[in-house]
Amino acid sequence: MFDSIYSKAVTPGQFFIMAAASLVSGILFSWLVSFRIHANRRFFIVSSIIPFVVGMVLTFVNGSIGAGIAFGGAFALTRFRSAQGTSDEIAAVLITMGSGVAFGMGYIAYGVLVLAGLGAIFLALSATKLFDHASMQEDKMLRITIPESLDYARVFDDTFTHYLKSVENAGVKTTGMGSMFRLSFKIRMKNPAEEKEMIDELRTKNGNLEISILPYVEPQNLL
Repeated sequence: MFDSIYSKAVTPGQFFIMAAASLVSGILFSWLVSFRIHANRRFFIVSSIIPFVVGMVLTFVNGSIGAGIAFGGAFALTRFRSAQGTSDEIAAVLITMGSGVAFGMGYIAYGVLVLAGLGAIFLALSATKLFDHASMQEDKMLRITIPESLDYARVFDDTFTHYLKSVENAGVKTTGMGSMFRLSFKIRMKNPAEEKEMIDELRTKNGNLEISILPYVEPQNLL
């Protein structure tokens, strides 16, 4: 049952068995995982066919060094410009790629077992409260636009001291053809419920210009 279905030369029947098993199990895995990560339709389609695509590549290579180098060169020319996915999406892609390797080697049972087993473990761990620290506050990005005439060095210190547990200057950028500055801060609120009060107080100091509080990520360019 757990032996490879491939002989020395892959037959059409063996290939179609691999294709059917990888596509069906890939679709079922993506369908189950989509309930956890709330994936969009495009991600569902891509993650469904990854086991078959990886399996197909390995099937065609089938121990041929030349074919392996050719496939590697072809994939090296491919550039992905889409935004980086969430950790859940990356984990799902890695699982489907791992199962694709098993399918490509002819180990159909192992491929199905990888998708079913890791899919169940993924959902089970996601449903638990393990390492889910509800009391832990997340860092946020505070952006304040000010007129160029305002000395921003200390003007917000009293407000930050009152409302923020921690604040870190993340940079300054000119905007509005140089007529304004945009300040960026990495912040953590003492009490998230006081967010509006803090914004209202900041508005009285920046001339009622734009203020935004966004989820903090580690971008390449914070401004």
